[in-house]
Amino acid sequence: MDKNKLTKIMKGLHWTTTASERLLLSIIGIVTCIAAVRYLHSMYHNMDITLADLFMLFIYVEIIGMVGAFYSTTRIPVTLPIIIAITALCRLIIMQSKDMNALLLLSEAGAILILAAAAYVMSLKDKISLEKIEKFSDKTK
Repeated sequence: MDKNKLTKIMKGLHWTTTASERLLLSIIGIVTCIAAVRYLHSMYHNMDITLADLFMLFIYVEIIGMVGAFYSTTRIPVTLPIIIAITALCRLIIMQSKDMNALLLLSEAGAILILAAAAYVMSLKDKISLEKIEKFSDKTK
């Protein structure tokens, strides 16, 4: 197979990947908005708002923000899903704290600590990557 034919195949695959990524993220954004509205509706009917409910709404907002970040930059920062996972674990701890085994509570708190450290490391990596891009663009001018 010659190099030109391989390049055409790669461009075709790249287009399908990009299109499917955009389609699926659009669906995720729409479904998240629907889920948030349904959750708000159930909170209204229950006439009760708990801290776990607020964490759930915050998770919805973070997911919508992640989809929006993709459309504005065409990439998803790795720290956003990590932050969503941290929020979900906090919600889980709050919901189950009364009946929770102490060892399970410590392990979930440890998972939050590990995720926070990972988010910090990834933010440093992003900062270094941006600095490299700026240096490269300055050299090409």
